[in-house]
Amino acid sequence: MNNIISDTTLFAVIYARYSYNGQREESIEGQLRDCHEFAKKHGLTVVGEYCDRALSGTSDKRPEFQRMIRDSAKGQFSVVLCWKNDRFARSRYDSAVYKYKLKQNGVQVLYAKELIPDGPEGIILESVMEGFAEYYSANLSQNVKRGNYDSALKRQTLGRMVFGLRQNAEKRYEPDPATAPIVRRIFEEYAAGRPAVDIYTDLNNEGYRTVRGNLFNKNSLRRILQNEKYIGVYRYDDIYDENAITPIVTKELFNKVQAMLKKHHEAPAAKKTEGGFLLTTKIFCGECGEAMTGDSGTGKSGAIYHYYTCNGRRKKKCARQSISKQLIEDAVIKALVDIIQDDGLINGIADTFMAWQAEQSASSHATALEKRLKQTQSAIKNSMALIDSGFVTDSLKSHIMELEAERAALEKGITKERLENVSISRDTVIWFLQRFRTADYSDVSWRIYIVETFLQAVYVYDDGKLLLQLNFNGHSKKISLPEAEKVAESGSMICSDFAPLGAP
Repeated sequence: MNNIISDTTLFAVIYARYSYNGQREESIEGQLRDCHEFAKKHGLTVVGEYCDRALSGTSDKRPEFQRMIRDSAKGQFSVVLCWKNDRFARSRYDSAVYKYKLKQNGVQVLYAKELIPDGPEGIILESVMEGFAEYYSANLSQNVKRGNYDSALKRQTLGRMVFGLRQNAEKRYEPDPATAPIVRRIFEEYAAGRPAVDIYTDLNNEGYRTVRGNLFNKNSLRRILQNEKYIGVYRYDDIYDENAITPIVTKELFNKVQAMLKKHHEAPAAKKTEGGFLLTTKIFCGECGEAMTGDSGTGKSGAIYHYYTCNGRRKKKCARQSISKQLIEDAVIKALVDIIQDDGLINGIADTFMAWQAEQSASSHATALEKRLKQTQSAIKNSMALIDSGFVTDSLKSHIMELEAERAALEKGITKERLENVSISRDTVIWFLQRFRTADYSDVSWRIYIVETFLQAVYVYDDGKLLLQLNFNGHSKKISLPEAEKVAESGSMICSDFAPLGAP
């Protein structure tokens, strides 16, 4: 978490982002400044910056964010530093999945302005904060939608730029004479079977750029090919108008391209996520205490099997059989689902979060400003008492004016801090945690989310027992087998039965 203890240099990158709603380029600069100060204070060496401008955190379709995720596999940095947790993502599903990917690459996420405690309980606190960020973002989105709906009724652009289209005097879309022919060319070349890489390489070489001024790539090209505005469709909330925009391409050409896209580009990323080993770094052999790692094999029928194998067995020091990946992961998920039905656990986590939040509030910048404000108000009161007693000098008047200016600045600063650091009520924390109970646990994102939130370690025994150590009231270090057995006897771990299955 935010406690950094290392005898070696840690290389970090900074990820910064701001959205559309009233935020500006300065938002990025402020985030970078705070992150660099945090890095210096904690001995981190910043080796790169990734900045997404005017892009919402509710979506993972952020070019610099995706580049950062890809670069994390290169081993050039071990820390991603964000200003606050909602800069990373405002969807708890995206947050869970991408932090899981970073973790697989040996990269941790830290926050410059949120001191999340180190250790397992901090993981749950962070999860609650992510849930609140998503909830806040949803409410903000509702407010923005209310403001945009009237404009959408007039078929106006809502300030959204689209390559090949421009805004006319009525703030509606119309074809841009300079770039609309390029859109038509892209569709025609793709429909003719020309590779996407050749199309966007030519566009870049000819000097064309996206609406954000970036080079074209496969993602930006795909967004153009899927944009139904080019056939005249305007869509917002429940508003759908097929004739709101002058078409750039025909419906026949557009539909042909959609069929080709579906055939050539079916979600490889989702399949990769589903094929990952959910319990990596968390699963241990109950017989010898060694970690278990993911493996695959091909059966006689040609089918591919996935399983976890004890590292002790690989070293020929343990007889523990390999176990089916699907079986053990389903068993752990079921056990966690059963555990979070416990109201006592939910209430305990809520109490811990509220205590942490109170501690953060007591040490916050806003608290320091409020203390200074009281001192300033007292000084103003004392100075006014001198004036009331007849003691009036130019220097005293000047001093009072300085104090009044300081009071106004402090009040403004306190308001800003309070807006940026919204307190979460206990009922809200409980509501977030209880939502785990009604989740769809066949969904890959949810499975990652619940495991990363609640599970610290699982020990697997040959007799069909699982020992689950939770992040709540757990230990921050990997426990040894004797420790696991001792804790199991004391009842601090959760035991669960499951039917073990050997390797194919």
